[in-house]
Amino acid sequence: MHDAHKHVALITGGSRGIGAETALALARRGYDIAIAYRNKAARAAEVAAMIEQQSVAALAIAGDITHQQERYHLFAELKQWRGHLDLLILNASGGIERDLLAANPDYPMHINRDAQLALLDGALPLMPQGSTVLFVTSHWAHLYGRVEQIPTYEPVAASKHAGEVAMRARQRDLELQGVRLLVVTGDLIEGTITPKLLERASPGLAQQRRGSIGQLPTAAEMGEKIAASACDPTLPAGHTVVIGGTLESMLKQ
Repeated sequence: MHDAHKHVALITGGSRGIGAETALALARRGYDIAIAYRNKAARAAEVAAMIEQQSVAALAIAGDITHQQERYHLFAELKQWRGHLDLLILNASGGIERDLLAANPDYPMHINRDAQLALLDGALPLMPQGSTVLFVTSHWAHLYGRVEQIPTYEPVAASKHAGEVAMRARQRDLELQGVRLLVVTGDLIEGTITPKLLERASPGLAQQRRGSIGQLPTAAEMGEKIAASACDPTLPAGHTVVIGGTLESMLKQ
């Protein structure tokens, strides 16, 4: 039996890093949590168990968000589990993975723009008035076209920027449905997979950012900030939350 009064969140890319930390931060705030993940079942199960230690419910749903049928499955599972969704955290992204790029050069745009919009469309029928959609991005993507790009990351930045622009184009329609859109942009995040991959192509990048902003934010700090922002009713629709170095400092480099 569904509890219509229980807050429910869906976090994509929730089996590791920022997504997992966001899930745990929301669980501490009393949310039942669904995490979507692509292929790390054991790790997703561990995160779900940690969520349940907060005395809330957890559901881990496998699937490739770039495939329509698997998105249908995701929302069918979610609807059967809880029947409504108060918070959609669009955290999953990609575009650096060599195997996926080799199979489909357009993969970055498929996952970072097209799949994000499709996930939004799939979630909206479950989202009551007062719900929030939060799109997670990076400083390089948020400022795409205005700052120098890391060559390896450029396709990701371009496609994530396109995803953010497409999301913001939906903001007015979302507001008419009583759904708020927020954007969170983060600097390099200590201990996550993206800086590790970028470091191979651009040695010294992390150290350079530390020199610019001091200590890099951790995945736990970013997850906590995402959760706090999503639960803050004073943040207006379209607001951008900045984590790590300031955008102004990025533009001056």
